[in-house]
Amino acid sequence: MSPDQDSVVGRDDGGLERDTMSRVTRRLMPLIVVCYLVAYIDRSNLSVAALTMNDAIGLTAAQFGLGASLFFATYVVFEVPSNVLLAKLGARRWIARIMISWGVVSGCMALVGGSHSFYLVRLFLGAAEAGFTPGVIWYLTRWFPAGHRGRAMGRFYVGAALATVIGSPLSGLVMKMDGVLDTPGWKWLFVVEAVPAVLLGFIVLKSLTDAPEDAAWLPERNRRWLTGRLAQERAEMAGQRAVSVRQALTSPGVLLLALFFFLYSFDSIGLTLWMPQVIQGGFGDPSDFVTTLLTAVPYALAVVAMVIVARSVDRRGKHALHMAVPMAVSGVLLVASVAAGPGVAGFALLALSTGAAWAAVPALWGSATAFMTGVAAAAGVAFINAFANVAGLAVTPLIGVIKDATGSFDAPLLVIAGAMLLGAVVAVVSGRFTTPGRLAAETARADGPDAAPVTVRPGS
Repeated sequence: MSPDQDSVVGRDDGGLERDTMSRVTRRLMPLIVVCYLVAYIDRSNLSVAALTMNDAIGLTAAQFGLGASLFFATYVVFEVPSNVLLAKLGARRWIARIMISWGVVSGCMALVGGSHSFYLVRLFLGAAEAGFTPGVIWYLTRWFPAGHRGRAMGRFYVGAALATVIGSPLSGLVMKMDGVLDTPGWKWLFVVEAVPAVLLGFIVLKSLTDAPEDAAWLPERNRRWLTGRLAQERAEMAGQRAVSVRQALTSPGVLLLALFFFLYSFDSIGLTLWMPQVIQGGFGDPSDFVTTLLTAVPYALAVVAMVIVARSVDRRGKHALHMAVPMAVSGVLLVASVAAGPGVAGFALLALSTGAAWAAVPALWGSATAFMTGVAAAAGVAFINAFANVAGLAVTPLIGVIKDATGSFDAPLLVIAGAMLLGAVVAVVSGRFTTPGRLAAETARADGPDAAPVTVRPGS
């Protein structure tokens, strides 16, 4: 870091920091949130389409679960390579490529006519979308210093929750196009909701800026402050040491965060893909459109919970605590929902449980990006996200198999509740291994007694 940058960082009284981060947030976050909203709509609209598509093409619950899960098979395989390429080629071009390709493939879901074509398109869709979420998370670390990262991550994941809040009722309305041009509503759903992804891909290519030093839209004084602050944090975090991709992927901190996110994904992936069918099968017999409205309720609560927890993370730190408490609350509420049975109380507890689980996400990514930097961070974040998506590969079909065997969603919901409670335990343990500087210190010890010393700062 240059002396000029150091002086800007050192003398900042808060006003320059607030002005800089306000400019960055206004410039980047609306587009990023909209992109993630569209990504999640394209991923989760399958749950609404299933209300009529399954019967139309002859899918059993087990076949639907298997097809839904195959998305995650290719997603997991291509996740880390995609994020490494993004770090090397630039976020703007690579994120645009992802969005355009997944939009095209998502629209092809309208062409499926049976289980085999359903499976094939889902495999291609996973490959097309791989790398988007961890790519954006890595991109945000290049713009938001640690003290602002929790809110940035929270805003990003608000897009996923809003996708269901907005997308589920919207999907219900599109489904009402059933019969237009002699085409079923579920086919219209895939075609109509694929178009925004392609359009946004071209907007990303034109509008995103890869790094602060390239930001002509940011005044020079603000740009110098931001690049200086980020350089200072990287130096403190890594102790001026390079951490390889292999060292990042084998770090206990990364492995524990990956396990935590895997358990969290029992809810965010497993339950989300089944939520309309859970509501329709366990809480009366609402119409398809009313079901889509009810599906939005848990994710509206998730938006509120994520905003509150993200602010708390930035003020207090304590990432592990902010991960553990929401997960524990979610597990307890989900057990209570099953115990309450069909009715308003059971649905309310299910909705609150979902909102609580999603609240853990800002702290997770704040923790992950607090002790990794550079290409190692890109690979580590991608690995955490990829491993979590194994839950989609395993849990989504498991829910269908258990539902077919028992005739009820009670047992699958209890499995998800158990994952939430175990995730709370893993979160607590992870706090010991994700303190800033921990990864660099582990690397130094592995390099031997001649390696330069690295200071590990307390407080995750």
